Amino acid sequence: MSGKNLERADLLQIYHFMRLTRAMEDRTRTLFLQGKVVGGVYTAQGHEATTVGAAMTLGNGDFIVPQHRDLGMHMVRGTSPRAVMCQWLARGNAPTLGRDGQIHIGDMHHGIVPMISLLGESLPVACGVALTMKMRKRPTVVLASCGDGATNTGPFHEAVNFASVQKLPLVFIIENNGYAYSTPTYKQFAVQNLSERAKAYDIPGETVDGNDVLAVVEAVGKAVERARGGNGPSIVECKTFRVRGHSEADKADYVPKELRDEWLAKDPIKRFEAYLKNEQVLTDATKAEIEAKVKAIVDDAVRFAENSPAPDATTVADYVFAPDGPIAIVGEPGADNSRYINALDRRINQPFSTISKAEEAVGR
Repeated sequence: MSGKNLERADLLQIYHFMRLTRAMEDRTRTLFLQGKVVGGVYTAQGHEATTVGAAMTLGNGDFIVPQHRDLGMHMVRGTSPRAVMCQWLARGNAPTLGRDGQIHIGDMHHGIVPMISLLGESLPVACGVALTMKMRKRPTVVLASCGDGATNTGPFHEAVNFASVQKLPLVFIIENNGYAYSTPTYKQFAVQNLSERAKAYDIPGETVDGNDVLAVVEAVGKAVERARGGNGPSIVECKTFRVRGHSEADKADYVPKELRDEWLAKDPIKRFEAYLKNEQVLTDATKAEIEAKVKAIVDDAVRFAENSPAPDATTVADYVFAPDGPIAIVGEPGADNSRYINALDRRINQPFSTISKAEEAVGR
């Protein structure tokens, strides 16, 4: 999908997911204030155009490797709102079975690789997924995201370098919201645009307005087509703004009021809504219908999570320790298992449908 060939249904679907993402996070903050959320809450108000727009460019067989502000990507790729709310409330039927109260979730059946808390560390994993797909000769694209701060870590540069050398079908999305926690970008790096770092690895880099969802769809769409065509990775930097603090415990007093007001005036949802009305795509009746649908989805997700069981204490050690007995990556009966690399090669070439029940339970 690119920004130039979007039909009315596509535009309304994008609007729906942007509204759903914000509504989910608004309700999560309310649950947090009510003391119902286990752990901290990290939201992405202001990022909706970037996260939804980027994910909308992918096909059914593609993968995302998201970060903690990518709820929009999860929604587009098919993560259930019920699962998200169960995760926040740490219920026994949550994707991590109540073992984690954050958005550190994935679903390999929907092409969502679980994130790693140390931002930037997920990018080498994305390289591994992309390399696997290339070795299997599948026309699959992997989209991996990180924040501006993560681009100053070693794993970011190692991943981009490896992806470039191997010509992996990978698109790196940098969500530059101006702050790495409380550190502004001008104290992090000297370059004007982080996409300029692509030059060091001889790959394309582009910077776009991350609050303009159609600009994001267009830029990421081109990068996805390039990757799918076997032409290697790209970097797309989306300049946006994190309206709230790093977490709900952070008042973000370090952000100048003038800067916050400037970005609030460029709210991605209001901006896209104005565009849709101007293009006569969104009527008052259609807007009301979408609002009602979004509210019903969120209400249902919260109700389902609140009525879901707490984790079973007797399962506390499940998925923490390896099972008893020898551990090995085993190939077919009678295969040569003399070298680890041989077993690993067979494992890489197995279809995803052969993942173990434990892997499926943790990654569902």
